[in-house]
Amino acid sequence: MQRRRPSPVLLALLVAGCGGGSSEALQSFSACDQPPTFVEPNPAYAWTPNAIHLVSEELAPGVFAIHDADAAEHGPAGIPLATSGGFVVGDDGVLMVESMINRQLFCQAVALVQAETDRPIRYVVNTSSHGDHTFGNIFLPDDVEIVQHEQTAEYIDAHFEEDVAFMEANFGVDQGIDEIEPVAADIRVADGGWSVDLGGVVVEARHYGFAQTPGDLFVYVPDAKVLWTGNAFVTEEPGIPWLLAGNGSAAEVTLTAVQDSLPADAIVVPGHGRPLAPAAMDFSIAYLHAMLAGVETAVADGLDVEATVAAVALPDYQGYRLWDWIHKQVNVPNTYAEFKQ
Repeated sequence: MQRRRPSPVLLALLVAGCGGGSSEALQSFSACDQPPTFVEPNPAYAWTPNAIHLVSEELAPGVFAIHDADAAEHGPAGIPLATSGGFVVGDDGVLMVESMINRQLFCQAVALVQAETDRPIRYVVNTSSHGDHTFGNIFLPDDVEIVQHEQTAEYIDAHFEEDVAFMEANFGVDQGIDEIEPVAADIRVADGGWSVDLGGVVVEARHYGFAQTPGDLFVYVPDAKVLWTGNAFVTEEPGIPWLLAGNGSAAEVTLTAVQDSLPADAIVVPGHGRPLAPAAMDFSIAYLHAMLAGVETAVADGLDVEATVAAVALPDYQGYRLWDWIHKQVNVPNTYAEFKQ
């Protein structure tokens, strides 16, 4: 991990309009013609989009992670972090991972790209259907191709308004989500995956099966050994997986397969956090294993869902700030429903 670009450079680029007025050589983004307006974090939200400062970190030549500037401090403390993404620069253009939740974070990500290269963004890969990874698509120029797994594209087609409501409920109705509109994917990836040569560097979008959603994509740069996991691997210890769509057993199998597919010296960029070694996935996998075993035993013992939540306390995993919500209200009840079928 070679360097991190601090937010003062980012802010200077944003004031210049994300490249829209600073250089004719830079790709123009008309959505980014206003400087950002930062707010104080609202404790009612999981994290506050317009309070976030993003930074970039070069992981290999031309391969960059984008993550919350507070990731190194907040991640190990179990404090939820904003969406992570990144970009890969080739001779012919740039592939960006994730488009973020709103205009302000989208424009920060674009500014970080344009701080490193004047080559145009050609592709944006969304690792899942979740709005904090996809809503920024609305701000892309027409010549940028959106890449999604075909099941992600279908889910967005059918559930866009539902996802907007979820994002506003958990991240705020005052965070610019109201201006988001659905955008169709240009490239729909089948289970066999997809790859592109950006000019001297190949990027793969891999599908390992259900991880957090049916259409999770893992973005991999083989020569650099860098993998973006999206929310399949949400964050570092003590953070835990979010089983919003259930299927905890499949999530454990997939996450284990992803980890096993990587060399030990690879770099993993989680869905919400700083770059890590593959071994950092151990905690999430161990949590899933323990939670699944506990719920299965509770169901076999005839416990109801409330008693199961109480029984599957897992004290060794309780350091996450969102534990009471994600473990008690999402993961255990959804897993209970699976085992009761």
